[in-house]
Parts: sequence; structure tokens; C-alpha cells
Amino acid sequence: MKEATQKIKDASVQTETKTAAGKDGAAGHIRKAMPAKKNPRPVFVIGHKNPDTDSICSAISYAWLKNQITDTEHLPKRAGNISRETQFVLDHFGVEAPELLTDVRPQIRDIDIRKAPGFDGHMSMREAWEYMRDNVLDTLCVTKEDGSLEGLIAVKDIADAYLDLFDTAILGKAHTSYQNLLNTLEGKMLVGDPMGHIQRGRVHVGTSPETMISLISEGDIVLVTNRYEAQMIAIDLGASCMIVCVDSEVRERILEKARQSNCAVITTPYDTFAASRIVSMAAPVKHFMKKDRLLTFDLDLPLDEAMKVMASVRHRYFPVLDENGQYVGVISRRNLLGMHRKKLILVDHNEKSQAVDGFQEARILEIIDHHRVGSLETSGPVYFRNEPLGCTASILYKMYKENDVEIPRHIAGLLMSAILSDTLLFRSPTCTPFDTKACKELAGIAGEDVNEYAEKMFSASDDLTGRTADDLLFTDFKIFEFGDKRLGAAQGLFMSRASCRQVEEMVSGCLDEAREKKGLNMFIYMLTNMRDQSTRLLYAGDGLDEVIGEAYHVEAKDGKADVSGMVSRKKQLIPPLQQLIG
Repeated sequence: MKEATQKIKDASVQTETKTAAGKDGAAGHIRKAMPAKKNPRPVFVIGHKNPDTDSICSAISYAWLKNQITDTEHLPKRAGNISRETQFVLDHFGVEAPELLTDVRPQIRDIDIRKAPGFDGHMSMREAWEYMRDNVLDTLCVTKEDGSLEGLIAVKDIADAYLDLFDTAILGKAHTSYQNLLNTLEGKMLVGDPMGHIQRGRVHVGTSPETMISLISEGDIVLVTNRYEAQMIAIDLGASCMIVCVDSEVRERILEKARQSNCAVITTPYDTFAASRIVSMAAPVKHFMKKDRLLTFDLDLPLDEAMKVMASVRHRYFPVLDENGQYVGVISRRNLLGMHRKKLILVDHNEKSQAVDGFQEARILEIIDHHRVGSLETSGPVYFRNEPLGCTASILYKMYKENDVEIPRHIAGLLMSAILSDTLLFRSPTCTPFDTKACKELAGIAGEDVNEYAEKMFSASDDLTGRTADDLLFTDFKIFEFGDKRLGAAQGLFMSRASCRQVEEMVSGCLDEAREKKGLNMFIYMLTNMRDQSTRLLYAGDGLDEVIGEAYHVEAKDGKADVSGMVSRKKQLIPPLQQLIG
């Protein structure tokens, strides 16, 4: 008897070694742990919609400066498509275009997402419940090895499974691992492979031999106590697994017979009543989890849309997926209270009609601009730098000097290009002596001849291959509000008369449609010939013949007017219109 007892102890020690990894419960099934440190949220530096060269180059250059003088990450963004002129500039100096950001309303990514880990679907129902209890969660996310979401298991699902007393075949149906069974029962395996799985059979409690003979079939799982006869009969009837309760003694003769019959033997400290109640909780969560039509949120989903969904369902926690479909964490209604508004720095504009969509729900930190003070309002004080220069890039050149930051070649090239574009090679009435001085100094850093480079840059706009009327009308387009009137003003700069004629043919019949599309009272397209330093105004809107004729002292008829010497939208087009319309 002592020898048999020692063999049983030896077998128990071996099994404990094999199953040690499973003693930590759910920890062994965690796929993705909570990150140790949360990255600070960046500040976005962004220009106006339908950005010109100054808008794009200033966003890139100011973000670069801020990254040199602050610890906060600043990222350049763009609120619209890039013109061919601007693309030429970026390509010439080897700079990538900023990422497109058309809406800055709060999104799921702007709240504190609970970094609840993803779990292996093979974890037991009991381990899932224990994790929920200890971490105050009522939903666990089950993920695949690649991090994608596989399913959800909720407290309600566990409760339903626990209360389903009639499905005694659940362990076999779910292909439950013996490892799960050992963890759930806090058991020891005396015979069998702890890495194996239950393939079939029902769970029975072995009471009297007579009852067992009438109930047990081959492949069943049988719970017994220390009765030798009950243990022997369970094996003789073809049980695939015998669970011996109350850590009762199992004789060596029984163990040997179990080995010969391929019957696993497990001991548990639980009595038969307790063991029979919890044994079904060894089944893996993947058998019970919800897999179809899962309600998930993407990081980019606007918060107002998420709130509508949350209000329409009774779920408490919602999984969040990134742009690659990978599981990130969970959120609840409570997380919405900790929303972080996006932080913005606006460059080259301060009109609300020109700002990126959703700016009212963002936090504006700074505005760097050279235009008239417009209608944009902020929720709090901001750093507002507005100077009467020909270009925002000229202001940034000052700021580099003020902060004693050396300007690298590519940044110098961007700032130079912006000044050349906005001042039309110093010919615009908006150009100041400082713009000219700054541009020439930047050209020296960039290693460029101002005139040769400007010729190439402006010529990039003359290539009309693949361009549409919409593209031409809205590439450099701004909206101005004069009282209750909304004016859309676009400008195209071209070097040759042939290009100007071709553009006029393309856009002339589209102005009314463009006006209606943007909800405008008036639309004006400045078709500017850089060589002649003149502009043909193409326009649509009631009463504009008279207004344009009076504003610029020219003949305005049939939606057209030629204005010699006009090259600037800001200085020459808008002010006279504002006096007459506003």
C-alpha cells in the first residue's frame, strides 16, 4: 500500500510540473497586455481648406520649428488637396506632403481607451469569470494570435452556460482541454495527457453501481468518490475520464487499469456536488462567445456617432479596433467623459469659413497669419501672431531667427517657395521689403537662383493634363463672408496665354454650378497671367456685373472682366468688394 501511495504521489508531482503554466489562471491566456506608458497627444499644424503653397509649406516649417523648441510632438497636416505648384515644391526639396486631415471633431481615438487585454479563446469559462470579477469588467474580448478580434464573452453568457444544467455533453462539444479541466477543478492528473482534449461524452456523477450501469456510456466523464467499486465500474463501462472527488485515494490497481483502458484520472479537492456544478465551466470561452455581427468602434469614428450607437443598445463595453482591424481596447459610456479635444495651430488663415471642419470642437493653441482678422472665434485665449507681410512664411522666417534655430536647406526651400508664390515673385502689392529680403536669404540657404527657380515653380501650374474644371476652380479657393453674403474666390496662376485660354474654356460654363455646390451667393475665378501681370475675372452671381464694374473701374459683362495689374486676391480683389457688398 505504501508503494502504491508513493507512485500516486510521484504521478501527482509530474502532473503538477506539466500543469504549472496553467496555475496562473487567465494570465496564461492574455494575448495583449496594457502598455506601460501612454504617448502624449500631438499638436496638429494645419492651413486652410484648398491649401496653396504658403499654407502647406508654412504648416511643415512651423511644425519643424516647434519640434525643435518644445517637447510636444507637432505634426503638419493639410485640410485639402495639393496643387501642382505645391507638389513641384515638395518634390524639388524631397519633402513628403502632410497627411490629409479634413475633420477635427473628437473621435474614439481622442478618449482614454481602457487597455483591457485580448484573451485566447481556449481559456476556460471559469477563468474568464474570475478575471471579470477581479477587474470589474462584464465583457472580455477574445482575439486571434494576429491581434484581430475573434469574439466577445459577457457575464451574461457565462451565467447562461452555468445555469444550463441539461447540457451534460458540453465539455465534449466544446473540445475542452484537460488543462482547463485541471485549472477549473484545481485538480491533479494521475493518468492521461494534460495537454489532450475531451472529444465526446456526457458528465455523470457515479453514485451506486446499479445506477452507473444504466447511465454511463463509452466516452463519458464520471465523477466518483473513494468507493473502489464505483471507480472500477466507471473504467469498465468505458469512461474517457474519471474525476475522483475530495482528493480521495486511488489505488495503483485502478490507475493501471485506467492506463490500459485509456481513461484519464483526475483528483480534485471538491466534493461531488461542488465538482458537478463547476465542471462545465472548464469549457473554453470560444464555444460560448459571440462571433457574428459584433458591435465594434474604429479609432476614427466621430464621438457623436459612437454616442448614438451606445444609446441604442444595452451593451456596457465596446471593443475598439485600429485602422488595420487590430484590437486596441474597450470603451464604455463613462470613457466619453474623458474626451481630449484635438490641439491645433492654424497657419495662413483665421476665417471660420476657411478652417478645417470641426475646428469649433478642437482646442486652438495658436494662429499665425498675414491676412485680415476674420470671423474665427476660439473657446479660450490663444497666441495670435498676425503681421502685414506678403506671406505667412515670412513671419515664420522671423520666428526661426527669434528662437535662434538654424534653418536647414529643405525648410529654407519651402519658406522661399511660399514667399515667391504668395508675392508672385515680388510683384504682388502685398509684397513688402522684408518679404523680398527674407526670400533672397532663404534662397541662399537653399542654394537656388530666385528667378530660375520661380520660373520652374510657376510653370508647374501650366500643365493641364488630367485636370478638370472642379480641380481648377477649387485648388486655390477661399470663402469670404460679407454680412449675410457669401463669396467664393478662387485663383489660378499661369505663365502662358495659351494656358489661360484653355482654362477659360474649361471653367466658364461651370461657375454657376460651383456656386450652388458651395452654397454661395457669388463666385469669382481669378484667371491670372503671370507674365502680363493681369487677371481676367470670370464670375457668377446676381448683380456682379455692376459690382465688379464699380469696384475695379472696368467693363464687366456676361460674367467676364479684364483687370490690368490685378494679381492679388487679398489686396486687390477682396477689399473693394468688401466695401461695396459688406
